[in-house]
Amino acid sequence: MSAMFGPAGNAEDFPYKTSADAPRWLREIGLDCYEYQCGKGVHVGEDTARKVGLAAEKEGIVLSLHAPYFINLANPDPEALQKTIGYITKACLVADWMGARRVVIHSGALMKRTRREALDTALRSLEQVVAACDGEGFAHIALCPETMGKINQLGDLDEVLELCTLDPRLIPCVDFGHLYARSLGADEGPEAMARMLDRMEEVLGAERAGRFHSHFSHIEFTPGGGEKCHRTFADDGGYGPDWTPLAAEVVRRGWSPTFICESAGTQAGDASAMKKIYQDLEKRAGRKEV
Repeated sequence: MSAMFGPAGNAEDFPYKTSADAPRWLREIGLDCYEYQCGKGVHVGEDTARKVGLAAEKEGIVLSLHAPYFINLANPDPEALQKTIGYITKACLVADWMGARRVVIHSGALMKRTRREALDTALRSLEQVVAACDGEGFAHIALCPETMGKINQLGDLDEVLELCTLDPRLIPCVDFGHLYARSLGADEGPEAMARMLDRMEEVLGAERAGRFHSHFSHIEFTPGGGEKCHRTFADDGGYGPDWTPLAAEVVRRGWSPTFICESAGTQAGDASAMKKIYQDLEKRAGRKEV
């Protein structure tokens, strides 16, 4: 099975009126998946969600959903945890209406604590989130903790992988642009990509690591803080990371991740460019597309 490619939400050149038309457009331009965006809150109704899901099923587009950006698993306040549980279970409900089987969640902020203290809080919180999802009937939906782009946020690669050891349904959402930004450009190139994928396999095993979820875009960062903003592949300025080394490493391993492109406004076109490079590398490696 090959990797899948698609956009986060609708690009600036999206030619239709509603997200229910997105699966048709993505199939027309040769993409495979679509991440529905609920970053500012889960406000989509059941009728709309089911229309998106039916369209995706018809066109063969695999869906995921991004839960609200303001989720903070590392917040130690019990009341905040109950709100977090509500945000995530509501996101899972909408994902279930759509037929999406992955929900991406942010890891959280340090809140003036050590990284270890914040991570321990997030581990306890996520354990309760998983139990709540089970209780609501969403055990079939994979939660995907995401690597984050700002240095003062919880969510470097090792922290996200440790979160994912809590339960087999947890799949890392590895945002390579975020890791590039928080490393101030160090996580770039063939050696870095191989090291990160090796680490994923070491912690999760080859089967789960091989189907990881991913966000990818070029990122502008600041020396003191990490991520500043998302860029596009066409932006001049030397923004990274470079896609080709990651694509080559995924092909070499025969893994089948889901790549969601988060370029700023050109996410569908850039996802197509990513898929073309990946397929060219597959052909050179002698692999048949499935």
